[in-house]
Amino acid sequence: MVDFFTALFGEHSLYLMFFSAFLSATVLPGNSEIVFLALSAKIQIVAEQYFSLPILQLLVAATLGNTLGSLTTYWIGRWFPFPEITLAQQSKVRWIFANFSRYGSLLLLLSWVPVLGDLLCAVAGWLRLNLWQSLICILIGKGLRYLFLLSIVIGYTFWA
Repeated sequence: MVDFFTALFGEHSLYLMFFSAFLSATVLPGNSEIVFLALSAKIQIVAEQYFSLPILQLLVAATLGNTLGSLTTYWIGRWFPFPEITLAQQSKVRWIFANFSRYGSLLLLLSWVPVLGDLLCAVAGWLRLNLWQSLICILIGKGLRYLFLLSIVIGYTFWA
């Protein structure tokens, strides 16, 4: 059992990061932030510079996995029938329509926020927002989240 976890966190850490990030961005529970912090701290403790190829690979695996997970949620939202807007709907539903019609795909820059981000991606698919604009906004939001987490690790390992 110890050999399994040693190989998982050693040789296969990028796969672990990708799948953890993917599952975290879908409706399934996941903790990609914890996995990212653990793996990046492991790399940064022995690193002599801020950015290295293993850190870049970890950042790409996390961002790509999380983005693809959010796109999965987006496509799940597209399976639902297109909503009919009526005045009799609840005020929360009208508020969602108003904000998505006002900001569009830019709201998906917040797709990194826990729970709310998954909901935003599903609603974007439900409202049939442009796929490419949604993809770009999700990618930027997810990438900025992992860069922020990386800055925490760098700050802790290099300035502590």
